[in-house]
Amino acid sequence: MRVVFMGTPEFAVPSLTLIEKSSKHNIISVVTSADKPQGRGRRITPSPVKSCALLSGHSFLQPKSLKDPHFYQKIQFLKPDVFVVVAFRILPEELFSIPEYGAINLHASLLPQYRGAAPIQWAIMNGERKTGLTTFQIDSGVDTGRIMLQEEIDIKPGETAGDLSLRMADSGARLLIKTLDKLEDGTLVPVDQSTGVSSKAPKITPDMLEIDWNFPASAIVNKILGLSPEPTAYFLYKEMRIKVFKAKEIFGSGSEGKFPGTIACADTDEGLIIRAKNNAVQILEVQREGKNRMSAEDLLRGLDINAGEVIQQNK
Repeated sequence: MRVVFMGTPEFAVPSLTLIEKSSKHNIISVVTSADKPQGRGRRITPSPVKSCALLSGHSFLQPKSLKDPHFYQKIQFLKPDVFVVVAFRILPEELFSIPEYGAINLHASLLPQYRGAAPIQWAIMNGERKTGLTTFQIDSGVDTGRIMLQEEIDIKPGETAGDLSLRMADSGARLLIKTLDKLEDGTLVPVDQSTGVSSKAPKITPDMLEIDWNFPASAIVNKILGLSPEPTAYFLYKEMRIKVFKAKEIFGSGSEGKFPGTIACADTDEGLIIRAKNNAVQILEVQREGKNRMSAEDLLRGLDINAGEVIQQNK
């Protein structure tokens, strides 16, 4: 089939690459977001999907608006059979109605669970042990279209959103090719989503990132892992923002009592342990403002943190 691929982040790159190199389908163009300033120098940088398209020699489009008439004309001229959409914007109906087979979206959850922009993050933050992938037909709702194929995926203990995303991106690429093959040969029968078990996975906003030590340790660890490596959970120590990428729950009497947010241990041998509502959280990997990522032990070697101090909170 003639495919127009739409996507932006790194999560979409394996799908673009595998469809191009390991399928019988032909990518005729790539649609991605505009180049944006990134990093400390705010250098204008193409999206990961655009970089992949450039390396592969694909033509690409970067419309400012998906309702731009000139963009529509270019898409219609291409005569695509299907759109493949991975981590892109919401498509207007006038656009996803152009191809004969409509638009297929790869979503990183077992729909109708975790509809929205951040399904991987929310699954980990909510302590799920399983998640999955869904290919579905785009309709006028948000992740509400008819399901094509699904694949269940285990969430490993201690796995971050970044680690899980890498695994799911590769599996999702294979699921997309299987979907395209079945769609073309007529063996795919889409089914409506059940409305009884739906849940949401809204965009992560800056006000969600600060760690609240009044929560149980398990919930705090899930939050840290779910927001790692970005946008990253953090705590404040003497007005300094310290990002936390990895942590684990500490059980037992040594973590009981005291006020939540109290530093129970700050030792280069035993590590950095902070009390929560129940039990405690051992901080494993962090980043100070203006510094590289480091272990908690390295943080303690360069920063005078003392047991008994209480972590300040803006909340």
